[in-house]
Amino acid sequence: MTTVFTVLLVITSCILVLLVLLHKGRGGGLSDMFGGGVSSSLGGSSVAERNLDRFTIGVGSIWFACVIALGLLRAYAN
Repeated sequence: MTTVFTVLLVITSCILVLLVLLHKGRGGGLSDMFGGGVSSSLGGSSVAERNLDRFTIGVGSIWFACVIALGLLRAYAN
């Protein structure tokens, strides 16, 4: 069971990193330094941003549940 949660944690961690990098920068941060501050009309629609937000929250929730489950499994294994 621990192996399943560990594999799921690694997969969701990688997906979460990619999803966070897909988000549009708000400006004034590190995204401006690497060219993220250039405003363009091709940046995407608000519907795409909302869906990306929802997907990121969903994957983040799965990641959080895996962390809690692994902590509980390891606490009760001893």
